[in-house]
Amino acid sequence: MRWLPSPWLSMGIFGGWLLLARGIGVGQVLVAVVAAVVVPLAVAPLRPPPGRLRRWGLLLRLILRVGRDVVPSAVEVAFGVVNARRRPPRGAFVVVPLELRDVHGLAALAMISAVIPGTVWSELASDRSCVLIHVFDLEDESGFITHFKRDYEQPLKEIFE
Repeated sequence: MRWLPSPWLSMGIFGGWLLLARGIGVGQVLVAVVAAVVVPLAVAPLRPPPGRLRRWGLLLRLILRVGRDVVPSAVEVAFGVVNARRRPPRGAFVVVPLELRDVHGLAALAMISAVIPGTVWSELASDRSCVLIHVFDLEDESGFITHFKRDYEQPLKEIFE
């Protein structure tokens, strides 16, 4: 549909508007409809072309791997915060070289970094050759880079490129 380029975004804007308005009056519904149609049309030129997923099974394994990594990381960060007076965390910025170039893969990698407790995606190089990540408690920089590339970047590269 040319007048509704992103139905999911439109539904989200419509629902979000009504939630923020705290009412379902005729005027609010009309404004929500207009916003749900106009905003996606206005931002359509900014959206990258849709990505193509190549390996669905690998995507499922990646999702499970991220889920498996979230719990231990959350426990480590919690203990690091509780024990910060006795043993301060060794926070550090790590430059991770990247082979992944696909914009969808990079976006997924940024989301993974945001989901894993103790890591924050800080900056992507303008040429997309590396990413700066802050790690809450870093023991081994080369081990972290190896883990990040092997467990997250490489599967995304296979899925999107």
